[in-house]
Amino acid sequence: MRLCGETPLQEERVIPVTVHVQFETPEELSNKIYDMLQANSNGRIKKGSNEVTKAAERGTAQFIILAEDVNPPELLAHVPLICAEIKINFGYVPSQEHLAQAAGLPAGVKAASIAVMEINKGAKELFDQIIEAINGLKA
Repeated sequence: MRLCGETPLQEERVIPVTVHVQFETPEELSNKIYDMLQANSNGRIKKGSNEVTKAAERGTAQFIILAEDVNPPELLAHVPLICAEIKINFGYVPSQEHLAQAAGLPAGVKAASIAVMEINKGAKELFDQIIEAINGLKA
């Protein structure tokens, strides 16, 4: 109950973080990840949680991209742990739809995760910038 003249308490804005998201990714970095994936269009990718998990466990992926809006989030909860153990770089993007679109998948398709198996010359510079930024976020 509020007394006359008192101002209501301001609520803190809480950004929901799901179980698989280990660090907050700025929008600028997410856009670079989408751009890198598009620039790497001729490179091999694996899509979907099962294929991405296998690529992570085998240590064959160069970079793993996880969508933050995955439901249920437990679907990808193990991937960052595997990546940390195997020392594979990974990053987050906000949208499954945009991730699928950047990967060149058909319209209307969603991708919870993508494993980039090789980085082409055209995407190498962006890839290096992304890794540098992600390492800064983790520090």
